[in-house]
Amino acid sequence: MNLKSVLESLMFAWGEPLSINEMSKILEIPVKSLAAVLDEMISEFRDNEDRGLLIQRFGNSYQLTTKRENYEYIQSLLENTVNKSLSTAAMETLSIIAYKQPVTKVEIERIRGVKCSQVVKGLLDKGLIKETGRLDKPGRPVVYSTTDEFLRHFGLTSIDELPAIEDEKDDKETELQSTV
Repeated sequence: MNLKSVLESLMFAWGEPLSINEMSKILEIPVKSLAAVLDEMISEFRDNEDRGLLIQRFGNSYQLTTKRENYEYIQSLLENTVNKSLSTAAMETLSIIAYKQPVTKVEIERIRGVKCSQVVKGLLDKGLIKETGRLDKPGRPVVYSTTDEFLRHFGLTSIDELPAIEDEKDDKETELQSTV
């Protein structure tokens, strides 16, 4: 068995951080031996400028990731892919959830002006949003927020990286004041 090849394949196939303990069970190799090989692989990937991938360690887990310098190309691909796979209604709903979270379906519908049950269900199915609780109000409405999958889809590390939005009302007031 070519251990490095197998480890690379496991991390690629899994996509998320994979614990060294899980790799040890799969390969039936002691954790200590795997750690040495993985550390060697991290160096090999980092030192090879021709590769577009890195192996990153997160505590006791490892993940195959892309190099930061390729971010703009990946972001372009993801934007095109996400926009193709999400309808306008889904993008609008997702934007409302991202900026207003935690938010209820009633609040989303009030902002959009249309029902959104099917759109919310689709976003839940895609893993872009999640139920994060219920309000202590009549009917105990579900509260929605974005997920880590949402961040990954849009190439963000946190929700704080969302672009700022200007309030139309503030813009109109500023325009009126400047004409007076």
